[in-house]
Amino acid sequence: MFKKYFIVIALLAIAAMMSAACAPSAPPAEPETVSPVEDVVLDDEGIALSGQLQIAGSTTIQPLAEVLGEAFMDMYEEVSIDIQGGGSSVGVTAAGEGTADIGMSSREIKESEIETFPELQVITIAFDGIAIVINPGVEISTLTKTEARAIFNGSITNFSEVGGPDIPITVVSREEGSGTRAAFEELFMRYKNDAGEKVTDLIVDSALLQQSNGQVRTVIAETPNTIGYLSFGFLDNSISGVPIDSIEPTVENVKNGTYSIFRPLNMETGGEPSELAQAFLDYILSADGQAIIAEDYITVD
Repeated sequence: MFKKYFIVIALLAIAAMMSAACAPSAPPAEPETVSPVEDVVLDDEGIALSGQLQIAGSTTIQPLAEVLGEAFMDMYEEVSIDIQGGGSSVGVTAAGEGTADIGMSSREIKESEIETFPELQVITIAFDGIAIVINPGVEISTLTKTEARAIFNGSITNFSEVGGPDIPITVVSREEGSGTRAAFEELFMRYKNDAGEKVTDLIVDSALLQQSNGQVRTVIAETPNTIGYLSFGFLDNSISGVPIDSIEPTVENVKNGTYSIFRPLNMETGGEPSELAQAFLDYILSADGQAIIAEDYITVD
């Protein structure tokens, strides 16, 4: 009897072991989830860009630089760019003295500025035409450079003297130190006299002086009988551009060589630029940067 019980117990034990061996194993533990590291945007040399740039100078270049700066900061979220106006002379001085990482000037750099800041590096980022503009209520078909100079030096005081209506002329101009004014004086007000000497006529004292291209545009758009000059980048339907020698002031005519009244748009650094400043300048001269410039200005290529 005992033997029978032993056999039964043994069989039950063997059955239990077989059942345990055939039972499915427990699923493996889920691996620990690791959050991915955020992407870091690198420059062309694999360097992560961060830091702040201070840029100052030409009010002509300022709005263009702001658009370029926004595009650059979209690419590099750790970069901050602060852009201030002040005029071309301020831009050269700020770069030369190191109070700004990059200066902006919408004219040629003067020899006296190079002498003062011999380490200055100048980078032309674009070209910009200068247009004579009038209030839309004034109709003039064209002007010669000589006629334009005579208007701005005060020799011609009525639009009827240049084929326009019989109304007195009010001249609007940029202030001293403006790159747009310096370029206008170079391109329109300078000429050779009968002795073959280079002479620069002064802009009439009664001119309404403005602190930016935007202010010039607003004054001319809203004030009857006015005439002034503007960067191509500020031309719009609120004012009328005047053809010079029957050539319309357009980017296309600058590029095809028929409109010769244009100037460089420069950025300057006081010696070798920082890594961040160089990266921003490289971006401006890249295909993407020049595509932005081409919307209102003339590219360097």
